[in-house]
Amino acid sequence: MLTTIGFDADDTLWQNETWFRLTQDRFLQVLVDYADPVHLRERLEAAERRNLDYYGFGVKGFTLSMIETAVEVTEGRVPASVIGDLVAMGRDLLEHPMELLPHARATITALAPEFRLVLITKGDLLHQEKKLAQSGLGDLFDGVEIVSDKTEATYRTIFARHGTGADQAMMVGNSLKSDVIPALQAGAWGVHVPQDLEWSFEAALAPDGHDRFHVVKHLGEVPALVDRLCSSPHN
Repeated sequence: MLTTIGFDADDTLWQNETWFRLTQDRFLQVLVDYADPVHLRERLEAAERRNLDYYGFGVKGFTLSMIETAVEVTEGRVPASVIGDLVAMGRDLLEHPMELLPHARATITALAPEFRLVLITKGDLLHQEKKLAQSGLGDLFDGVEIVSDKTEATYRTIFARHGTGADQAMMVGNSLKSDVIPALQAGAWGVHVPQDLEWSFEAALAPDGHDRFHVVKHLGEVPALVDRLCSSPHN
């Protein structure tokens, strides 16, 4: 029996990676006189990965990684004006209006009357709270969990707290690495909603052959999938 459905937020319910990519392009333009763009992109990604354990996921960590990379590639000679530009880029990201992805509102509205819905997302606490408020979907969720990382233990804890356990829960998201695989490991269903853009950190191989793994073309297909699973004694 399926009782609880978790939804990722960034790039599942609303746009996120697009704005990061545009900001990264601005970063390359600002520092084009100091380093090759390809080299800069690699150095920025390395800094982001290195800093996850310190700053976590989200805009603030990304902004600090941009500043750190700028200092490194210029050997400490980066002008204060450039640092100011990078800080402004981070602020622009935090202030960017939330943009719901297609089918997000209809899907959440359709499932809310029958299931416990939980928003499970990584990122900056204040930023995610702000985007959820702007989305107008907050009242449809029975719980909101903004976590530092998504692991098997994370899903076991959340689905026990907000539902009837992971074995009666489903996680829906765009990231195989964060949303699908650890949820499957916890015993839940994992539904992958691929997006055109994906941060390389979130890349992972699909768990083909897992009887609780499903892929949908878009979020609008989730209610029909849930109906099929709930009516099938084999799932």
